[in-house]
Amino acid sequence: MIVVGILGIVMTLSIPAFSQLRRKTDLRQAVADVVEVCSTARARAILSGRPVELWIRPQEKLLLVAGAAEEVGPAGAGMQTTAAPAESRSLPRLDDPRSGLSAKLPDSIVLEMVDVNFVEFKDAELARVRFFPNGTCDELTLVLRSDRNEYRKISLEVTTALAQVETIGNR
Repeated sequence: MIVVGILGIVMTLSIPAFSQLRRKTDLRQAVADVVEVCSTARARAILSGRPVELWIRPQEKLLLVAGAAEEVGPAGAGMQTTAAPAESRSLPRLDDPRSGLSAKLPDSIVLEMVDVNFVEFKDAELARVRFFPNGTCDELTLVLRSDRNEYRKISLEVTTALAQVETIGNR
């Protein structure tokens, strides 16, 4: 009986540690999902030989690889416009969350910054990031904040379109 009592006390004390581990997992998974979606968009642009867009819907915390872009203007132009007709874009299926074509950030994660070509889109309906067949992309900086005030900055290197992740100290 004493052993069972001790095991019960130890398990009771470990419950908060497991919940904190779960919260850290949310941030890690969110960062991994964003990096994967960016890598998928880059790969699709290079392999298809056509520009591909990454659509970011900050209010919904949703990222989508939107297929080959039909209209490619100067950097930063037209990013808040409505989407082109559905027949000109191949949208991902949202029923497969691990396809690399979309990512939905958990409710415990806040998008603190959504910056495309040095223009802030945190409060916008849609931000579009273009990936080009030569392996380059528009400038993108995302800052994610967890409910424990842990920050991660994800930025794309414009000359290689590769994601870089860095930890930002608690603010």
